[in-house]
Amino acid sequence: MAAIINDQAALAPLTGISSMATRQVLAELVASYQRQTGQAVTIESVGGVDAARRVQQGDVFDIVVLAANAIEALALTHHVDPDSRVKLASSGIAVAVAAGAPHPDIGTEAALREAVLGASSIGYSTGPSGTHLMELFERWDIADRIAPRLVKAPPGVPVGALVARGEVALGFQQLSELIHEPGIDVLGALPPEVQATTVFVAALCTAARQRDAARQLLSFLVSPEADRAKIDNGMTPVR
Repeated sequence: MAAIINDQAALAPLTGISSMATRQVLAELVASYQRQTGQAVTIESVGGVDAARRVQQGDVFDIVVLAANAIEALALTHHVDPDSRVKLASSGIAVAVAAGAPHPDIGTEAALREAVLGASSIGYSTGPSGTHLMELFERWDIADRIAPRLVKAPPGVPVGALVARGEVALGFQQLSELIHEPGIDVLGALPPEVQATTVFVAALCTAARQRDAARQLLSFLVSPEADRAKIDNGMTPVR
């Protein structure tokens, strides 16, 4: 259980920023943390590129949660404390169609490739899953053929929302971002041979105003107590 915070100065709201992939799990975890400790926490979830840019440009946050490579880049530019980094969870890429639409076979690499070739439009994100998909389409030698049908979701807009609105027929994104999106059917994860797992890392910002309180929050976020929320939100706890 999280420790009760008695220092009134530490009860000023902690602030954080994250990518959309961890929005749901962080909302659940910080609500639990606040109930247990009395410590208010406000996490702003935006597109990962925007989150990193805002930390780099000097926006003040106590913690930041992003993909491991993005946190590494922030550590190299001294925007986060490298020694404070903790692995929050990992998430794979999943595929979705509009609720009630036909479910193409995605169980093997060959079947997934055929599903992509047969889709009238394909949605992907600006995050790690989108980068992986572009590389995969190049490896399959279909990138040029499907280019007119590719739809990149704007930063902060879930691919699942585009699928639900009928703007794309086949959507790819982190499972954690698709799992609670209304109006879609999640077909499942990418086949193991083409799956890419992203590890999300939390870290203390160098601009943090409440370093000790923020460190306590980080400890809670990676504690066994936090595992159930991660699993329920399509993520895998990592140590």
